Amino acid sequence: MDQNVQDKIVFLDSLSDYQFAKYPFHVLHILCMGGNMSFTFQEVRYNIVPGDYVILPNPSLASAFSQSVDFEGVILCLSEPFITSMAIQSNYGIIGHMSLLLNPVMKLSAHDYRVCLEDMWRLRERLGETRHLFQEEMLGHLLLVHVLDLYDIHARCQAEHNVSERNGDLLRRFVELLYHREYIRSRSLTHYASRLCITPHYLTEVCKKVSGKPATYWIDRFTTHEIARLLLQKDIPLKEIADRMNFSSLSHFSLYVQKQLGMSPSVYRNRAVGKS
Repeated sequence: MDQNVQDKIVFLDSLSDYQFAKYPFHVLHILCMGGNMSFTFQEVRYNIVPGDYVILPNPSLASAFSQSVDFEGVILCLSEPFITSMAIQSNYGIIGHMSLLLNPVMKLSAHDYRVCLEDMWRLRERLGETRHLFQEEMLGHLLLVHVLDLYDIHARCQAEHNVSERNGDLLRRFVELLYHREYIRSRSLTHYASRLCITPHYLTEVCKKVSGKPATYWIDRFTTHEIARLLLQKDIPLKEIADRMNFSSLSHFSLYVQKQLGMSPSVYRNRAVGKS
């Protein structure tokens, strides 16, 4: 593989050490052991206390991280391509992924907390064994155990889902289109269905079955987050943002923002910038 194993599995001592640009295509895991921390994820503020496990499939969607002076936790960055390469024989990954985009925080029982902490400590300990002749394979198996433990914990807290291999692959490709900013090209349900070679109705039904939300919800959610991110940059004119997001006019852009955020772009910008 191109990446060194130390770049695929990265433990951090503090949230202040996390750099989005340094760890592209990584999933951020945080297990809170003491104190507290908070962050904003897709316009929702989360307050994290001991026993909470945070998984951010796309950390760029999170912002405004803060932690108490006595915060203590395990912070882990995992290369998503490395996780994918493990080829876990389960479609639960995409179910959990979409669920975590709705709420990235899991409340752990005492038993599950202990299991996760032991998994992560073991992984960190063995990461230092650079002379191990099969280090990457060994670490991959330890990571696989932890990922499956997380699947088990998350699945026990969710309603039962039965997703076929075909539908799992369909949702995976749909989410990948959104991560690759396809919503700038088009926000039409028909467009995504066409890209995936299925009907709009089928895409909507599969999304609703897995996440409880229709496909249009996910298209609008990714679009709105990008708009909100751009609005925070007060030096970018609203007309330029509308053009970047491929809206036909500033008025169309304003109507969309009003519908999604409940206020005009200028009001949202003034409120958001005023809080920063």
